[in-house]
Amino acid sequence: MAGAAPASAAGPCGSSYSRVGVYAISRGDGTRTGTLEVYYSSSTRKNCALTYGYGAYANTMSWKRVTISRADGSQEDTDADYYQYYAGPVYVSAPGACIDVAGTVPDWVTRELNNVHCG
Repeated sequence: MAGAAPASAAGPCGSSYSRVGVYAISRGDGTRTGTLEVYYSSSTRKNCALTYGYGAYANTMSWKRVTISRADGSQEDTDADYYQYYAGPVYVSAPGACIDVAGTVPDWVTRELNNVHCG
C-alpha cells in the first residue's frame, strides 16, 4: 500500500490550521516510536490530528493510527493502515467542547489524551 504524502507547506490539515499540541508516543521503556500532533482552525472551528512515525518508524512503512472525537465519544474519525509518513489527517468539530485524541505507532504502542484542547 502507498503511504500518505509528506506534509505540504500549507500544513497537513490545511492552510487555516495551527498546531496546538505535540505528544510523544512511547513504549513502556520510554523508547519513542511516534508523534501525535493536534491542530485547530478558528475559521472552520475544527480540530485535526495526525500520527507520525519516529526513529525506526519514521519514513518507513509501518502501522500508524490516529483517532479524534469529541470528549463525549461522538463524531469519531479514525485513519489506520500501513503508511510511510503519517496516518491522518482526521477531523472533528467541537466548538465549546473538549476532544479525545489517540495515536498508535506501531500497532501495539498507543498514546491517548482525553478531555484536552477544550474550547
